[in-house]
Amino acid sequence: MEEAERTARSLWSAIEPVHAVTYFAPQARAAFEAAGLRGFWRGYFAGRAAPLGEVGPGPVTAAFFGFAPAMVARAVPGVWAAAAPGRVLEARRTGAGAALEGLLSGYGPQVEEAADLLVPVAGELDCAGRVLAAANQALPVPRTAVDRLWHAATVLREHRGDGHVAALVAAGLDGCEALVLRAGIDLPRAELQPYRGWSDDRWQAARDRLAARGWLTSGGTATPEGRRAHRAVEEATDRAAARPWQALGPTEADRLGRALAPLARACAAVLRFPNPMGLPAPAA
Repeated sequence: MEEAERTARSLWSAIEPVHAVTYFAPQARAAFEAAGLRGFWRGYFAGRAAPLGEVGPGPVTAAFFGFAPAMVARAVPGVWAAAAPGRVLEARRTGAGAALEGLLSGYGPQVEEAADLLVPVAGELDCAGRVLAAANQALPVPRTAVDRLWHAATVLREHRGDGHVAALVAAGLDGCEALVLRAGIDLPRAELQPYRGWSDDRWQAARDRLAARGWLTSGGTATPEGRRAHRAVEEATDRAAARPWQALGPTEADRLGRALAPLARACAAVLRFPNPMGLPAPAA
């Protein structure tokens, strides 16, 4: 693995928790509720899709990739009747900002340093082929250090996610198959299937397709070939995410990693492990 690819993977595990408070922190969920988006999933689908505008269920299913179409359709487009995208974006920013202000209290210098390093990286990203990243990148950069950090983390998180979707598609995996394969390796099925809305029948059908490819055993455990396929997807994701960190350089990337480490640990307090994102717990 090239240095920039290793950097992309290590920084993802530090950036993802900063973004994830958007959906899991109590202050963030309260902000969505106050905007009229009752229930976790209405806030999640509206909050994540709002940068795209008043979009329908088809594009959201395609962009988010791992969710069952029926689950998306229960929220989208109905969420836009409750709160227009502009209102959702404001709720998303203020809720995440309130959460981070509390979680990162006492880490002011690290927040400033991480924001100063990340904002230029996020602003200069080439987002060709990465719709969610491009939509978030086009939003105004907030002014406060905490909000700037959150904005940059969100753009970079979606940039990596868009690349991950491309790697999964190139590997011939659909949304359900990608989850079933991961469940055969290291994440419990209970952390994936119910949170992405797949029925038992659809899950079993995906398992059967992967078994026919030689990637799963009949019991749902990944075969050596299935593990190689999964590893290849992860490596392709890292390659696709490497370019921003090539430009940053190893010295600045090391500075960024040191600044982000305590912030990621603090944000992890509102997350659970294991989780459907596949995010590992930050190192102590």
